[in-house]
Amino acid sequence: MSGPVGVGVIGAGVISDAYLTNLTSFPDVRVLAVADLDVERAAAQAVRHGVARSGGVDAVLDDPEIEIVVNLTIPAAHVEVGLAALDAGKHVWTEKPLALDREAARKLLDRAQEKGLRVASAPDTVLGAGLQTARRAIEAGRIGEPRTALAIFQTPGPERWHPAPEFLFQQGGGPLLDMGPYYLTVLVQVFGAIRRVTATANRARDTRVIGSGPRAGTEFPVTVPTSVTALVEFDRGGSAQLVLSFDSALQRTGFVEVTGTRGTAVLPDPNRFDGSTTLHLPNRSEPETLTAQGHDAERGTGVLELARAIRSGAAERASGALAHHVLDAMLAIDESAAKGRTVDVASTVEAPPALPENWDPRATTL
Repeated sequence: MSGPVGVGVIGAGVISDAYLTNLTSFPDVRVLAVADLDVERAAAQAVRHGVARSGGVDAVLDDPEIEIVVNLTIPAAHVEVGLAALDAGKHVWTEKPLALDREAARKLLDRAQEKGLRVASAPDTVLGAGLQTARRAIEAGRIGEPRTALAIFQTPGPERWHPAPEFLFQQGGGPLLDMGPYYLTVLVQVFGAIRRVTATANRARDTRVIGSGPRAGTEFPVTVPTSVTALVEFDRGGSAQLVLSFDSALQRTGFVEVTGTRGTAVLPDPNRFDGSTTLHLPNRSEPETLTAQGHDAERGTGVLELARAIRSGAAERASGALAHHVLDAMLAIDESAAKGRTVDVASTVEAPPALPENWDPRATTL
């Protein structure tokens, strides 16, 4: 096939605004439909972003012009919707996490292989100009060989601002599965595959209260750990300390520091597409700031990169295999914390190549 790749979005919740804003600006993809169990919400998002069609899930799955399904449902529905899309002959881009357990993730990837289709997954922030600039500097040897890292995400919790935050405190949520993909995906890009993990975790409170929106003041249960600390070791050497928390009154987010044999790099926020990199080198009196070089696109960049990869026959960078490995590592962290021992990570993956600095999401290439 040639020409723009047809895209359908399933899930018209909070995150769909960011995706639709970007996807409708890329000439190499065409957003053809928005679907949701709440068809009125789907219709509102379609109108808001100039998408011609909307409706229930079948509005996307039954459309022969749609080649990629963008799955923005809640984590518990990721695999079910992904499998339905594959069975309908569509490639899949899914929000993170890829699945809630290893077996479901494997089933999703195996189904895609059986059908000759692709599954790719968020986060695509690693494809942003900020983190790509940092990666190119590290790969150029600016800090020597990466040996250690410190990654920190600490906030009081998303219930303060999210109008329906319950899913973030149930299975598939918590800071580990909600925010862990951003930080661990960056670490895999720098250090390679994860070999084993050792972790602790706790839950500060058994209930939380919604702080904004029409349901403000509503109390809901918390069933997962809300603070996680892990030592992460990598196949080819090196280690990282990872701190993820929804319990901290002192907010620290977006912090990833990588120390190599010749210096230290402070990377941009893994949950953003922009941001500068700061290099601390022993032979310089002042740190060096690297301004992000490259494109200005945000969420949806991974969908576009997948679309171009499908047309060219190349491997997509935000692959299902990468997301599966990160999920495997997160589940190992959860198991380590529960069992009080180090847990090996069985899967492995090769980090994809960096994007070319001149990669242009606004160009017409298909």
